[in-house]
Amino acid sequence: MTQQLQVKYRKDYNAPDFTITHINLDFNLQPTHTRVTARSRVKQMVDGADSMLLNGEGLTLKKLNINGKSWPHYFKTAEGLILFQLPQKFELLIETEINPDENTSLEGLYKSDGAYCTQCEAEGFRRITYSLDRPDVLTQFTTTITANKAAYPYLLSNGNKVSEGDAGNGRHWVKWKDPHAKPSYLFALVGGDFDLLEDTFTTRSGREITLEIFVDKGNLYRAKHAMESLKHSMKWDESRFGLEYDLDIYMIVAVDFFNMGAMENKGLNVFNSKFVLANPDTATDSDYLSILAVIGHEYFHNWTGNRVTCRDWFQLSLKEGLTVFREQEFSSDLGSRVVTRIGNVRIMRSLQFAEDCSPMSHPIRPDKIIEMNNFYTLTVYAKGSEVIRIMHTILGEKRFQKGMKLYFERHDSTAVTCEDFIKAMEDASGVNLSQFRLWYSQSGTPTLTIETEYDAHEKTLILNIAQMTPETRDQKDKQPLLIPFDIELYASDGCVIELQLHGKAIDNVLHVTGTKQQFVFDNVNEKPMISMLREFSAPVKLNYNYSDQELTFLMVHARNEFARWDAAQMLLAKHIKINIFHIQQGEDIVLKNDVLNAFRSILLNRDLDVALKAEIMTLPSENEISGWFDVVDVNAIHQVSEAIKCCFAKSFADEFSAIYHTLNESEYRIDYKAIGNRNLRNICLSYLALNNHGNELVSVHYNNSDNMTDSIAALAVANHAQLPCRESLMQAFSNKWTHDGLVMDKWFILQGCNPANNALENVKLQVQHVAFNLKNPNRTQSLVASFSTNNLIHFHATNGSGYKFLSDIIIQLNELNPQVASRLIDPLLQWKRFDHKRQHLMRVELERLSALNNLAKDLYEKINKALEA
Repeated sequence: MTQQLQVKYRKDYNAPDFTITHINLDFNLQPTHTRVTARSRVKQMVDGADSMLLNGEGLTLKKLNINGKSWPHYFKTAEGLILFQLPQKFELLIETEINPDENTSLEGLYKSDGAYCTQCEAEGFRRITYSLDRPDVLTQFTTTITANKAAYPYLLSNGNKVSEGDAGNGRHWVKWKDPHAKPSYLFALVGGDFDLLEDTFTTRSGREITLEIFVDKGNLYRAKHAMESLKHSMKWDESRFGLEYDLDIYMIVAVDFFNMGAMENKGLNVFNSKFVLANPDTATDSDYLSILAVIGHEYFHNWTGNRVTCRDWFQLSLKEGLTVFREQEFSSDLGSRVVTRIGNVRIMRSLQFAEDCSPMSHPIRPDKIIEMNNFYTLTVYAKGSEVIRIMHTILGEKRFQKGMKLYFERHDSTAVTCEDFIKAMEDASGVNLSQFRLWYSQSGTPTLTIETEYDAHEKTLILNIAQMTPETRDQKDKQPLLIPFDIELYASDGCVIELQLHGKAIDNVLHVTGTKQQFVFDNVNEKPMISMLREFSAPVKLNYNYSDQELTFLMVHARNEFARWDAAQMLLAKHIKINIFHIQQGEDIVLKNDVLNAFRSILLNRDLDVALKAEIMTLPSENEISGWFDVVDVNAIHQVSEAIKCCFAKSFADEFSAIYHTLNESEYRIDYKAIGNRNLRNICLSYLALNNHGNELVSVHYNNSDNMTDSIAALAVANHAQLPCRESLMQAFSNKWTHDGLVMDKWFILQGCNPANNALENVKLQVQHVAFNLKNPNRTQSLVASFSTNNLIHFHATNGSGYKFLSDIIIQLNELNPQVASRLIDPLLQWKRFDHKRQHLMRVELERLSALNNLAKDLYEKINKALEA
């Protein structure tokens, strides 16, 4: 191909020569030829500057005036327009024409099921008009929208509505003004015919805020949970962070065609409908919790992202990592802290750790990029949040909040860097964070190797800790990080042994700062059991040779609930690894009675939280297991994983049956106790399905279900166990819900995960299903990504058919929606972690994609990095 890499480096950042202080946008909405008129006030920022680049893609330029006169001093480039011979201050008028109907990329202005919609982060505004489309240009926006009144009665944009009127010929107009200067990526426009849910929220200062949620016609009854989640978010941000909303109105619009989960545009959040719509008939418990989290996330961006934004896109984690941390704390404060934490850690260990050792490895603040969309990653978001959590652990809640307050005082209404945030925290707390800064610049997952020495005569315990971060594709040399290491010691009777040195108490969080470090504790009267890395106090791997006895002890006695779950996970991991080795040596799979008894004690423990029991009895995914090995043995991992499930099912049949029938509830409720009960009951069902009479039990469970959680649980169990009832239940579900794409997404996920031998043929068949649409990111992710990411045994078939199927889909999406294509390709990027035969087959597909003449830069960057690896 002729396209060449155009790498941008963080070190090359330059402030803009010009800025736009105010912009008046006028949209005349038409499906195939929308006219956009942008009137901007521009001023020089650097003495002597007389030219500037206005970014633009896919635009038809109709008019270019400066100070009321046609301006001939410009030329077009691949990136937009370069204007020259510019005065120091001027009025700029640009008219462009765009075609929303043909915009399948879902960036800029496009149509979603008949409604006009925008998505401008990261660089979508340049698809609307020629502009300074960069986050460090903060502008006050005034937006006027004109459209057909009958077809588009609601015309929405950022800020507050200031006027509206009739435009004649069946058209009307609405004018919006946002008093807060913002970068172009936060611009939003929506035009459509919706159902509207209205409410209000009174802030702590007594201001009444209008709340509006717009949903597709007929879905109003599914928006109530989103509204309650929004009000919870507003109240929580005031009470926990002291942050109050700053406009008169807050709007959410749910659309079905959307590349992201949601977007925090100032005052007008555009959401993927799956994170808004819910009622018991159509949404699972997981959906309800996700809606709460995502509604909160986008609302919290109002301050951590909007009022204070990024100077450049290398600083993306400045807003995303911080806001994910706030979202996680919100979910923890309103629900189960341990279950929320476990869910976050599962993502880190199964997916983010894999990203760290992939060709796309990068720090949470990258040093170079080609396509910004490729850095909306788990590293930036999830690991970015863990880095903020490290800071919170180091400083404590009081000093952390003091730092947040100083951050907003210093930087409100500005575009800043990660360093600005760290400096505010440092100045407010008085704590030196010099070494902590390495988390922003160093990629990869550190490993902590622990060795212990106990001296019974001196009654001392020594912890020898070594930290090592393996080299990654982007960095070879690694430095020691500041790693908070949370531990607790236990005596044989389960009592806590206080950490002491020279008779003085020591904090449970040790600060590991060197490549090798020693910690000494005295007054330890017996050799202790040690709970390590409690609460996953840092995003690292732990290497310590726990005995089965130690782990089973911690499962029972650890005070920290996360530590009990983690001990169970480590016990499982230990015996999964042992049995994978047995399989590779041609030996039988064996699970010791002591291990089984440890898990039986969890099931029989009446004092243990039901939600925690459910998490402990959930085995690690095959994805997570594959991350434990340098070379992934797909078949052995699958065989051992399934064998342990069957072993649990047989060994605990009576316990599972008793719990299953005890937890049956007569009425569906959305509260955390009920959610925990349903989760454990459905986990018991998944094991019971593997025994005799499983088919009958699952059929009854499905037919008696009065909620989507239980219906999907029955389908998932029938699907995984390949029960005789699977086909009839799947068909019944499809017949009932084909009209509802969001519900069918759950069905498509199960089709992608189908473990049957004809799994790929089945997935190809579902591509033709009437409810499937390749142009819809939700449908595509549900079917294709579930197959390539979660059906490892069939995606990695040794004939390469799974790889070819994924490449065929990516080739189509390369033209339709490069962002989605780029997300789907990730499983192929891991090609070097597999055996030689699979490596060859995966590389063939990567080379096939690389040879495309029109390869989108989203894919180009990832494929080239993978092949260079």
